[in-house]
Amino acid sequence: MEYITLFVTGIVATTIGTLAGGGGLISLPIMMLLGMPIHSAIGANKVSNSVSSTTSFLTLLRKKQITLKQAWWIAPISLTGGVMGGLLANSFTSEQLSIIAIGLLLFAFATSFLGRNNFDGTEILTRTKKSMAGLLGIGIYDGFFGPGQGTLMLFLFNHLRIGYVRSVALVRFATMSSCIGAAISYIFSGNILWALTLCLMAGSITGAQLGVRIAENLNPKHVKPILRVVTALLIVQIAWGQIS
Repeated sequence: MEYITLFVTGIVATTIGTLAGGGGLISLPIMMLLGMPIHSAIGANKVSNSVSSTTSFLTLLRKKQITLKQAWWIAPISLTGGVMGGLLANSFTSEQLSIIAIGLLLFAFATSFLGRNNFDGTEILTRTKKSMAGLLGIGIYDGFFGPGQGTLMLFLFNHLRIGYVRSVALVRFATMSSCIGAAISYIFSGNILWALTLCLMAGSITGAQLGVRIAENLNPKHVKPILRVVTALLIVQIAWGQIS
């Protein structure tokens, strides 16, 4: 039964994660409820995310929604930010990290009501001070805390007037870049429960493809409301974790 549960969890979490980020809202709590050790649950998430993000990015690459030339430079910036964030994390308590995360998500939620951009832009991501600073900042956040990284990145790309499907492709590439390194470390640490992880991965691959197809047909005007719901749920989950 737990194998079926993880397969379905992978589908639902990755579909939502592809569309608006925040897939970990679903997958991690369910794995914990199934009794998986925390490091095994996070490792399963990293392994499945690295594979599913790769498949969804390659699908959008094949459909010419994105090119490697547009995306490749995100990887070193995200990696640098992740390393910096990991180092910074040691300087804060878990409570302080949660407060910072809630503050950033509240800021993103509030700014989503400003401006008229609705993921209907036609710009291509280029290396500007604004884009590089934003990506580095989100990379740092991902390194020291993590939940909501994809959601924050989608808000950034909307601000930069990048279309929705292209934004999804860029987020999938960034997720792939950050998760592969983490997945390798979890594999070599021996924390992966392979039977359970492979079930989650199979569902995640299915969810990634489903998410891509929904994204291609989703009205850009509907994206912001979805992002706001996911952001609000992230804030509630993080705050509840501190209260309980």
